[in-house]
Amino acid sequence: MDSLQQRSSTVQEPPGAVPAYRPTPPPAWQPRTDPAPLLPEAEPLRVLGTDAVADADPALLLRLYAELVRGRRYNTQATALTKQGRLAVYPSTTGQEACEVAAALALEERDWLFPSYRDTLAAVARGLDPVQALTLLRGDWHTGYDPHEHRIAPLCTPLATQLPHAVGLAHAARLKGDDVVALAMVGDGGTSEGDFHEALNFAAVWQAPVVFLVQNNGFAISVPLAKQTAAPSLAHKAVGYGMPGRLVDGNDAVAVHQVLTEAVARARRGGGPTLVEAITYRIDAHTNADDATRYRTAGEVEAWRAHDPVLLMERELTERGLLDEDGRNAAAEAAETMAAELRERMNADPVLDPMELFSHVYAEQTTQLREQAAQLRAELEAEGEA
Repeated sequence: MDSLQQRSSTVQEPPGAVPAYRPTPPPAWQPRTDPAPLLPEAEPLRVLGTDAVADADPALLLRLYAELVRGRRYNTQATALTKQGRLAVYPSTTGQEACEVAAALALEERDWLFPSYRDTLAAVARGLDPVQALTLLRGDWHTGYDPHEHRIAPLCTPLATQLPHAVGLAHAARLKGDDVVALAMVGDGGTSEGDFHEALNFAAVWQAPVVFLVQNNGFAISVPLAKQTAAPSLAHKAVGYGMPGRLVDGNDAVAVHQVLTEAVARARRGGGPTLVEAITYRIDAHTNADDATRYRTAGEVEAWRAHDPVLLMERELTERGLLDEDGRNAAAEAAETMAAELRERMNADPVLDPMELFSHVYAEQTTQLREQAAQLRAELEAEGEA
């Protein structure tokens, strides 16, 4: 028995004395929010292979399938370009295409997408030129597109720093009265960053119209999820901030689209943010610089191949009579056309102007940038004369 226990068991308060302080809340204390409605599903939500798929719009199913096929081909082509030296690096989303495609299709044109460096496919599915989507990873430019034109924030390489940006934009849009929702994408590794927690806290306090999509693909490079968190799920983290958490099968494109569409609609009507965890798996290595065989087994990868998002959708459409061989061929041909054009354009050497290094850094250049630009210009002129 320690000294504190000894005091509590032997010291007696004299008659009439004020009772000793007890560190417990007063009886009137109540939680600010009922946690029950915020809790995620006990199991990841699924639609494909269940009775719920009968309620899905056939046109949506076919569009999701076409985008999945195109997305898979986009991934394989971008990976090949990396091996050919046309890209400096490529973080593949093979196996995660359902999350990428559903995120893009769940948004309205006026909404904003905040991708991570792994989410180029989501940007392409939203309508961005594939070459523009890959420009950053090529190393030619700060980013390959105008964020305002496409409503896609620049691809974010630092983990989770795009999340507070999404909250800020969504909050600003609400203050201005704009009917805009921001959807921010992050991996399971990004949930260990401080930016993740700050973004969720601000979003919930401000009731910002933002949706957080966590693609839980099993590993933060080589670190498995079990070494990052002891929570029942990443979706459970939402409860601590006062927002709903949703858990969904990330390889079920219809389920992901449904959950994200509901979350976007909720945010748009003033219901505040939602945290969605999509359980998926990256079949390829983290990037072309990673050797995934050092931390996961071939059997684990093959088990996930049986739950491939493209095959799941194709099987469902075929069984429902919505897809035949002609339909499969048409989707494959469209994807191959995209890949051929991407390959041709990426194989052409870009014409680069070194002075563009100073463009789009600040709206108005700083004194230091002007000095550096002048120095570079003088060096280039001297080299040209030589």
